Amino acid sequence: MPLKYAIESAFTNFNYLCHTFLPNHYKDKMHYCFIINAEPSKTGNADKIQDDINNLSTPIDYEIYRTTAEKTATAFVKEYCAGQPDKETCFVACGGDGTINEVATGIMVGAANKHLAVLAYGNGNDFIKYYEGKDFRSVKDLVNGTPHKIDILKVNDDRYSINVCNFGFDSVVASTANRLSRKGWSNPYRWGIVKAIFCGRFNRIQVKADGEELNPGKRMLLCTLGNNNHVGGEFLCSPRAKNDDGLIEVGYCKTATLVGFLGLLKLYAIGTHLDDPKASQKFIYRQSKSVDVHSDKQIELCLDGEMLPGNDFHIEIIPSAISFIIPA
Repeated sequence: MPLKYAIESAFTNFNYLCHTFLPNHYKDKMHYCFIINAEPSKTGNADKIQDDINNLSTPIDYEIYRTTAEKTATAFVKEYCAGQPDKETCFVACGGDGTINEVATGIMVGAANKHLAVLAYGNGNDFIKYYEGKDFRSVKDLVNGTPHKIDILKVNDDRYSINVCNFGFDSVVASTANRLSRKGWSNPYRWGIVKAIFCGRFNRIQVKADGEELNPGKRMLLCTLGNNNHVGGEFLCSPRAKNDDGLIEVGYCKTATLVGFLGLLKLYAIGTHLDDPKASQKFIYRQSKSVDVHSDKQIELCLDGEMLPGNDFHIEIIPSAISFIIPA
């Protein structure tokens, strides 16, 4: 064996032995910060996480932070990153897509030596469906996971979407579903679809992908800007999306009759709308670096389930923006 490879092999074996057999305080430490929704209905999640941490074969350095209101997770992560810029930290979003979005937004402000991970406790977990076969409820798999750089969508100057940004029909659905969910309705997303069938199918919204205006002067049904591929719990909106390719998956759908829409909805749910010959005639598909959206009438952009009202939006992809821990 050449000397170079012998030295590399010896170093690798030494490193493995150190991390396997030396006492815990000799190992490089990752600090884990578990961010949990403090609503009373979520307290059981905190107990389960604590039990899972206690059952780990190797202790970890950790803390648990409980949010007190919307956006407090973002504020906490921002402050933490500013106060401890050199500390290797994994922020674990324990919740649904809204919690993941809040934590990711906080990391974007001070991302050095900081990682994002997910424990999937929440009503909406579209983001993790990208990682088929991974267990996002296991603390053990999280601790033994692998960091991987992924992209994120930046909206205007200070908002982000790590999963999917959508508007038109979709945002009417999401806005309605959010209101009904807060009131305790069951199946709020499906009730949102019912409302949007009557109020969200004919939208005058101008969309430009890398400067190219899509369907100029015509009305549109919906548009999705995908970093990942699922939205609404059951719709494979961006089947070709890759969250590490530096591209936005733009899926623009022209307006449709009620009968035509119902036919599209089935294909949209299973992700074949870009390949089906009839459905693909309704969809304009692009991969782009940036998208500009304008509406004379105020609309709502849906960012990972959170609503952002306005008339003009600039969305761009930030490549390799966040280190995400993929469970083992």
